[in-house]
Amino acid sequence: MPISCCFPYRTPQEEAMGWAESVDKVLESKAGRVAFIAFLKSEFSEENILFWMACEEYKKIKSTTKMIERSQEIFTEYVKVGSPKEINIDCGTRENITRHISTPTLNSFDHAQNIIHSLLAKDCYPRFLKSDIYMAYCQQNER
Repeated sequence: MPISCCFPYRTPQEEAMGWAESVDKVLESKAGRVAFIAFLKSEFSEENILFWMACEEYKKIKSTTKMIERSQEIFTEYVKVGSPKEINIDCGTRENITRHISTPTLNSFDHAQNIIHSLLAKDCYPRFLKSDIYMAYCQQNER
């Protein structure tokens, strides 16, 4: 039995090359998120992945008090018109979140998160795969 089947360790280079499979492979990987954030910062659009990540953490909240507090923070930072890191979502989605922000649930941001995930996958991700940032990750330790 080859050793590799028992120890699924991948080098950083192999991990980075695996990101080419899908945007989800990038988002699952801590290093992938770091690289993708760096790329999105270079395009002045890191609010998208930061919102997506905030939603992922939000869904893990167990306390109702913390959920209400965090939903307000996410709303103020990413959803509210004119917010510092306003995400690009349709007005219907924004209005729906605004209407229900006083009684949040763990699914309050799901639709907006799905929109942003789609934007990341279809728009940003293909450019990321062609970027110098991604290429540098793929070429690390190649020397």
